[in-house]
Amino acid sequence: MSFEQATIKVEKEKEFEELKGAIERAFRPEAAEKFLKRVQSKGLRIRDFDSILSKRILDDGLAAGGQSLHQALTVSDQAQIREFYLSKLEAVDHDLRHRFRKLFQYY
Repeated sequence: MSFEQATIKVEKEKEFEELKGAIERAFRPEAAEKFLKRVQSKGLRIRDFDSILSKRILDDGLAAGGQSLHQALTVSDQAQIREFYLSKLEAVDHDLRHRFRKLFQYY
């Protein structure tokens, strides 16, 4: 028997999809390096989603800012979008992860 994550309905679909789209654009292979450089230049940790939102690093292509979209979401929607962000982060190419290893370090 394998683990299967429960599906939770997204309540604020429009805001969720906008923010999800911004995350997907940031982690596209052709854009990931630029995104990582922006995070690095701000001195942030890549897993610090709230700081990335507050520094407007994910705002490219968004009508509203990423932080305001995130705040408009319900708590369960916020948790799902954070989980989506972290899943995209874990899928970053190994070579990029190595080049930006300080961003990916835990401490």
